[in-house]
Amino acid sequence: GDLRSVLITSVLNLEQLEVDLFRCAGRHHWVPATQRLFGGQIVGQALVAAARAVSRDEQVHSLHCYFVRTGDPKVPVLYEVERTRTGKSFSVRSVKAIQHGQPIFTCQASFQLSQGSPVQHQFTMPTVPPPEELLTQEELIQKFLQNPNVAERYRKHLTKIQAQDVPIDIKPVNPPDIFSLEPQEAKQLFWVRARGYIGETDMKVHCCVAAYISDYAFLGTALLPHRQYRIKFMVSLDHSMWFHAPFRADHWMLYECESPWAGGCRGFVQGRLWRRDGVLAVTCAQEGVIRVEETPKQSKL
Repeated sequence: GDLRSVLITSVLNLEQLEVDLFRCAGRHHWVPATQRLFGGQIVGQALVAAARAVSRDEQVHSLHCYFVRTGDPKVPVLYEVERTRTGKSFSVRSVKAIQHGQPIFTCQASFQLSQGSPVQHQFTMPTVPPPEELLTQEELIQKFLQNPNVAERYRKHLTKIQAQDVPIDIKPVNPPDIFSLEPQEAKQLFWVRARGYIGETDMKVHCCVAAYISDYAFLGTALLPHRQYRIKFMVSLDHSMWFHAPFRADHWMLYECESPWAGGCRGFVQGRLWRRDGVLAVTCAQEGVIRVEETPKQSKL
């Protein structure tokens, strides 16, 4: 529809305090149950700050981030930008996110002026049903809640998830059976897009929105083979993105996520965001801390 996306009007809207110094002006729209700042929000806002310090013609092609302290959702975040390098083709901007006088996050983003090249190739997009044929995450939860055999504690948990105001539309391609504790392949596919309208604008805006989207449910891919364990603690350590082709973040894109490795209380995940026409738009990678209870949890029925 034509309702302006809250990701543009609020979540990724930064107030400029001084040259290369910004503060998140919007409210923290969605805060996970952990009551920590959502990592995708910090990545997206940091990229907004970095993009304000380059020319309009330069487009982001990669970013590399570290989460160094827990984000506090009760206070604003300051973003300091350092103009590390401005070259003829490439520019690098370093961003530090600060709360309570300490850095909670660091990021380096690299921007490039458009250049053509005959050297081009990409993987092939997986063949999946189109989003019009799939249920949204909210519709799937409603379907689960209709099962009279669901234990009350899980019914409350699902109802709480359903009430969350996440500014992303999500349609899982092969939604896991939430009542089963059987191990599953460490791979998931879902259609994603920003909720609301963004429209034709500077490509950097769509990249900032994609940065927000990319962190949602990403690290959870590493838990699919270990569903018998209860999560004690899970948090992102780092996050990297590479932007390959133009896209619209308010149009459906297929998010292909997989986890090739987990161990040492860490999980590693990789992701690819595909446009509907089969063009590979973005590649992501992340590692996070995952700690679980050694005692397997009980069935949800």
